[in-house]
Amino acid sequence: MIFKVYFQDSKLEVPVREHTRTIYVKGISERDVRTKLGEKPYNIEFITAVDGAFLEYEQQNEDFTVLEIE
Repeated sequence: MIFKVYFQDSKLEVPVREHTRTIYVKGISERDVRTKLGEKPYNIEFITAVDGAFLEYEQQNEDFTVLEIE
């Protein structure tokens, strides 16, 4: 399953909505994705599953890439 992760670049700074970034991560569950990203310096705000029409829409974006982290 593919998850869309909303995050800030640093855990040390106060989150600012305008600086929120997104990445797509392949994983089994939200917990699995959080575990995979645990070593990154990201301040994760929200994770949501992406499938169906929402996934098709997201795939139209030229910047759409899915990270496969082991």
